[in-house]
Amino acid sequence: MTEKIFNILLSVIIGFLLSCAVFFYITEDNTKPATSNPTSEAPTTPPPSNTGKKEPPANNQEQQNQEKNNEPAKQTDSEKQSEKDKQNEEDKQKEEEKQNNEKQNNNDKAKPSDELPEIVWGIDSASETTKDFYACVKENFGDPVVFGRYLGEREGISVGLTAEQVEIIHAEGDFILPIYNHFNEATGYDNGVAHAKEAIKLAGDISIPEGVAIFADIEPTYPVDSEFIKGWFKTIEDSPYKSGIYGVFDPEQALFKAYQEAGKSNGAILEQNYIWTAAPSVGITAETKAPKYNPSAPEGSLAWGWQYGLDSETCNIDTNLFKRELVDVLWRP
Repeated sequence: MTEKIFNILLSVIIGFLLSCAVFFYITEDNTKPATSNPTSEAPTTPPPSNTGKKEPPANNQEQQNQEKNNEPAKQTDSEKQSEKDKQNEEDKQKEEEKQNNEKQNNNDKAKPSDELPEIVWGIDSASETTKDFYACVKENFGDPVVFGRYLGEREGISVGLTAEQVEIIHAEGDFILPIYNHFNEATGYDNGVAHAKEAIKLAGDISIPEGVAIFADIEPTYPVDSEFIKGWFKTIEDSPYKSGIYGVFDPEQALFKAYQEAGKSNGAILEQNYIWTAAPSVGITAETKAPKYNPSAPEGSLAWGWQYGLDSETCNIDTNLFKRELVDVLWRP
């Protein structure tokens, strides 16, 4: 083979190979699918899993989902309403209980004096209380509301109050005014304290209840000063009982002046101590002929008792008038 033929043949082969290369290159570019950015390419919608079931519209689906999500909230609201109703019922019961308690308290606060006239009639006596004694009083004088009786026996002067006598008095519906008279002079603070303690003991011995006033009997012949009054008052008021003083509270009497002095020293004496005065003395009467209430006592004092008549020869009594408020601190039936 000549060199010229060889070169022609080589050129043909090279040209054929180049043509093939160009053909395959063009063919590959036309058949290769176009590519795009995966982040911007819309995802293909998968075929429905159940072609036989009709899907609800999107809005209805959202509504159902919302209702489903609201079910716990609805349940919570129902529970809250139930709790609210329960709380309202409890509050209603509490209010009813409160009203009942207030009604009961009002009943408890009702005082014995509420049912009485402004001024009531009464007696006191140093004699033993018996049914015959009561019959004498009612036949000759009237029906007392208050009955003054002495604590403890004092020989030759007064018969002491006993449980049996208490029963008789209370059976008549009368209030007992306790009197303490176991002393002959009313001077000195310590003396007042000592006798107040003895009075408290005697009151406890016959079970006089708390809140009852005990009256120290200061006779007009006894020496008296403000210190005794202060000692008596302080000791009684520190006990379960209330303080009271009986005596002739006439302005000319030493007791009147001593009481005024004690009241200036301790204002509580004027405000809290009860006075049962034997001034003025106008004489024994029956209940129906009792005088108008007009006792003598220091200004501003609690002069709630007036022994206006002394020493009846019938039935051995003194006759008295009392403000009805005093019965609230007496031994009630």
